[in-house]
Amino acid sequence: QVRLVESGGGLVQPGGSLRLSCAASGRSFNILSMGWFRQRPGKEREFVGDIDTVGASTTYEDYVQGRFTISRDNAKNTVYLQMNDLKPDDTAVYYCTAHTSPYDLRIGRGNSWGQGTQVTVSS
Repeated sequence: QVRLVESGGGLVQPGGSLRLSCAASGRSFNILSMGWFRQRPGKEREFVGDIDTVGASTTYEDYVQGRFTISRDNAKNTVYLQMNDLKPDDTAVYYCTAHTSPYDLRIGRGNSWGQGTQVTVSS
């Protein structure tokens, strides 16, 4: 079982930036694909993007492509979500997630989840 703890959420103005962090423990970090989902108010949880075990490949949904960047530091067992040019529609609880299978991670099947961190984009 993987324990995931997110941090870095908060209130930001439109056009601003935030960086979320997710610290993992309990399992070898370098065998895990890592990713981020979000749940906007009144919506279902949705996939944001993921990163492979060595940080060489990332995938993003269209609505964040070019604005969000996922990275990882395997020495620190931490994955990051850098969010730039934030929009009010990005307001959501952001969840870190992990899985040994990138396919299953993207569909949310059998993932380990963090507790979530609130991001609010508002002027």
